[in-house]
Amino acid sequence: LVGEGIDFTTIRRGVIGSVVPSVNQVWLKTLAKIVDGDVFTVGPTSELPITLDVEEPLSVGADRIVNTLAAREMYHRDTIAVDLGTATTFDCITAEGVFLGGVISPGMAAGLDWLSSRTAKLPRVELRPPDIVIGRRTETCIQSGVFYQAVDAVDGIVRRIKDEWGNPNAWVVATGGFSIAIGPHLGTVDEIEPFLTLYGLAMAGNYLGGGPPS
Repeated sequence: LVGEGIDFTTIRRGVIGSVVPSVNQVWLKTLAKIVDGDVFTVGPTSELPITLDVEEPLSVGADRIVNTLAAREMYHRDTIAVDLGTATTFDCITAEGVFLGGVISPGMAAGLDWLSSRTAKLPRVELRPPDIVIGRRTETCIQSGVFYQAVDAVDGIVRRIKDEWGNPNAWVVATGGFSIAIGPHLGTVDEIEPFLTLYGLAMAGNYLGGGPPS
């Protein structure tokens, strides 16, 4: 914030959406020092216009909660949010903002970490879209394997979700840190919105503060 020249006195509200509960108190104390107003933490019991229609609603992470809210407010249609981050998650969300569950799988970075930590002769490589599928060096073989395994896994899981949900026209949105890199290679994705989770977090803060979603 300081680097961007933002005046702290203009910040009237703070909102936390962490999937690491142990850091929530740290963020609360930090934001309390710089925010001239309320600081909210998003969780399963937050009063938001969504429904967590799953077996264990109290276990739903803040990221999936705000993705549900953002999809409800932005798309107004049944949506599958594919969040490509540390983990790759698939959230099934109705037009009315009902979270029906989904899928959680390891992210692309986890695949690289596993290879480099468990196999001494395989190097740690940069995670980026490879130019070819058939690698000619160890590094390009790893890049191709991790990247295209992720691509085909996402497309395959989305198709399975649509079949099981009985919803072939569900809108598929890719978001998260790897969405820009992997999104254009996905055949099942209708839209790439890297900041869906952040938009949902901002909307949640507005709702919890008694204001409109945007």
